[in-house]
Amino acid sequence: MRPELQDIVDDVSRLLAQPVTLEDRNFHLIAFHAHGAPVDEVRQQSILSRRSSTQVRDWFESFGIATATGPVRIPADPEHRVLARLCLPARWREVTYGYLWVVDEEAGIDEAVIPAAMAMAERAGALMAQQARAREDLGFRLQDLLSADRDTVEAAADEIDARDLVRRGTPVAAVELRMLRRPASGPVPMNLWTLPRSVLAWVGEDHTTLMVPLEHGDLAAARELAHRARDLYLERLGSAAGQDLVAGIGAVCTDPAQLRSSWQQARLAARVLESVPRLRPVAAWPDLGVYRLLACGPESALAGAVLDESVRRLLAHPDPDLRESVLTYLNHGGSVQETAAALNVHRQTVYHRLHRVQKVTGLDLDRGEHRLMLHLGLTLAPLLSGVVQTSD
Repeated sequence: MRPELQDIVDDVSRLLAQPVTLEDRNFHLIAFHAHGAPVDEVRQQSILSRRSSTQVRDWFESFGIATATGPVRIPADPEHRVLARLCLPARWREVTYGYLWVVDEEAGIDEAVIPAAMAMAERAGALMAQQARAREDLGFRLQDLLSADRDTVEAAADEIDARDLVRRGTPVAAVELRMLRRPASGPVPMNLWTLPRSVLAWVGEDHTTLMVPLEHGDLAAARELAHRARDLYLERLGSAAGQDLVAGIGAVCTDPAQLRSSWQQARLAARVLESVPRLRPVAAWPDLGVYRLLACGPESALAGAVLDESVRRLLAHPDPDLRESVLTYLNHGGSVQETAAALNVHRQTVYHRLHRVQKVTGLDLDRGEHRLMLHLGLTLAPLLSGVVQTSD
């Protein structure tokens, strides 16, 4: 946070003789003046958790504060124990970047000084707009780090170092967040204010890419940031969207200029999460196991290597129970009893289906190399485009 924003909050509080907070447009707390007067639960929660709930945001936004060009009076809501407020939108060039909130339960604010307070709110809007532009500029530098052109990458890494954000030689990792299904409302902007300054972000139409410095040289910080970034999205989307929001993490790189390789791995991890629900919502490159084969070469070459004709026959078979049963069987180490329990069927049903699988494929499930071929093919098939597979 820029110290000027705290100064503005303090000045407005003194001017209006009331407690004041500053939140960004996503209702994350930016600054607040010490509260001597009683406050309601909404403000307490905002200060303690540094953010407001979705219900609180929706209620305040129903008063038109997002597009208001001047002060907005918010009445008290005794049912939800919310005190009356004065909202001063922090705007710059017709864009709202945040809100100054003034508790005014007794309607004691001097109307004559509100224009001066509004001018301070506009100053806050200008500073927040400047911060937003700086973040956007860093997003462009992050894109440059991901370039295939070496000169572009080196120049971006040097500039990020010169800005004292991430030094050359610092271990980093890429995090890729993706929505498996886009919200009907379109792309959801992620609030970047709460991310550490050293975490660079590039927000695209259907993804957000982060570069995370790794203080201890392992992926612990990247995993923490991946979960934190998911939470920022879900604050706007609602918790129900959590099943559609995944985050892939690439391997550790020893310098920001090497981020492209970690980014490619993070993208692959996010792609795997789309097809393998059991690994969601966050998976790192070391977590992928056999799915790392997807990075070994062109997809067509990999499909040709792992999708034997016998496997393709099973993929094209109209009975999905055969594929599910044999894959469950292989995942459980060839145990018919565990397979039957997992599928909730009788063991004889499993035996019957496995026999049919052997007839369709021509493979002998008593032979280790045949089981390996079938297991690998069925595991990777959902991630290989152009594979013939009948859906159930």
